[in-house]
Amino acid sequence: MSLYWRIFGLNAVVLGMATALLLWAPVTVSVPVLLTEAVILVGGLGVMLVANAALLRIGLAPLDRVTRLMTTVDLLRPGQRLPVRGHGEITELVRTFNAMLERLERERAASSARALFAQEAERRRIAQELHDEVGQSMTAILLALKQAADEASDPLRGELQQAQEITRASLDEVRRLVRRLRPGVLDDLGLVSAVTSLATEFSTHTGLRVTRRFDANLPPLDHETELVIYRVAQESLTNAARHAEARNVTVSLRGADDGVVLEVSDDGRGIGAAHEGAGIRGMRERALLIGATLDIAPVRPTGTRIRLAAPAVRKQS
Repeated sequence: MSLYWRIFGLNAVVLGMATALLLWAPVTVSVPVLLTEAVILVGGLGVMLVANAALLRIGLAPLDRVTRLMTTVDLLRPGQRLPVRGHGEITELVRTFNAMLERLERERAASSARALFAQEAERRRIAQELHDEVGQSMTAILLALKQAADEASDPLRGELQQAQEITRASLDEVRRLVRRLRPGVLDDLGLVSAVTSLATEFSTHTGLRVTRRFDANLPPLDHETELVIYRVAQESLTNAARHAEARNVTVSLRGADDGVVLEVSDDGRGIGAAHEGAGIRGMRERALLIGATLDIAPVRPTGTRIRLAAPAVRKQS
């Protein structure tokens, strides 16, 4: 039955009951209307309104359920669909909404892939320019300062050596930025070595105590999957250092169900009911690219656990 005929039928039932009461009930209306008659008429009207409201609530309940479910759907958590039951206009609405969700998920995944690929390309370009231009220029300055310090007198030599140290520290910072922008060790040595280097670097520069737990034999992955796992680990460590106020972080990589699971747990203040920021949303978008699942959950008594389950894909020869 369509929604139109359902509402029409409910109203017809209420009006029919009211007409039957007027026809067979021993009630008359005087002119002018007596107080008891007015009370009976107002009471009957109230009963009609309550009955009509209750019947409409029952009739429109499926539409209310669909509306509530629609508000909980998130495109970054794919696979959410509304249950399809029965026939009629509401069922067709649910089917249309599910089809729209599927189309939007495909379009969101495609647009996110283009944006993230462009972002990685821009990271590579900036890293290359930092390495080739800024890095080489600072290296030349460092050599020139060393030569000048070797030929200078004692008072000036100390100042030049101090300038050398400042330049050397700046050069190390540029190299660190290059490694963060473009993880060359990921291309050269693989995922385990890249995450190990990342954890060591974060432990050195932030003071976090990072514990690593890596399986010896992980399933082979393609480069895109390895890059997503690396970026999720990088963002998780960044969140633990900047926002969670954590002191200890555990990073694990293990094989499970023909895939690889990355877990990053910290002992910080926990995510609680906080709104997901750009970093977490970015991790979810990256997970969609490779068909992975990303779960973020609190850890008792405090802390947060980020879990990424990525499917294993044979490397192309």
